[in-house]
Amino acid sequence: MIVGVGIDVVDVARFLATLDRAPRMIEKLFTPAERDVPPTSLAARFAAKEAMAKALGAPGTMSWHDATVLRVVGGPPVVEIRGTVARRAADLGIDRFHISLSHDAGIASAVVVAERDPA
Repeated sequence: MIVGVGIDVVDVARFLATLDRAPRMIEKLFTPAERDVPPTSLAARFAAKEAMAKALGAPGTMSWHDATVLRVVGGPPVVEIRGTVARRAADLGIDRFHISLSHDAGIASAVVVAERDPA
């Protein structure tokens, strides 16, 4: 059963300009496991975190570091959750997320579907 859906798009050039102006934003927004990817992939991960927050009802209490978006060779990306994000997902009965990332033509995008088993 789908509990929530989130989508987000990021202008890659604007995102990278922000990181150039404030390089410490990388540490604020991304876990160490996420940081070793090309800049366009960082923008897509940022979009994924925004989309995840939307799928969870966008509570302002979640920490950026409580969700890590990871690559899987030969498969779709996955998200590892903990802390504030895991608590919100548990409150909603969510037990899995489906994530799609894309970046092309200067835009990074992400869709997140939050799902739980039917009661």
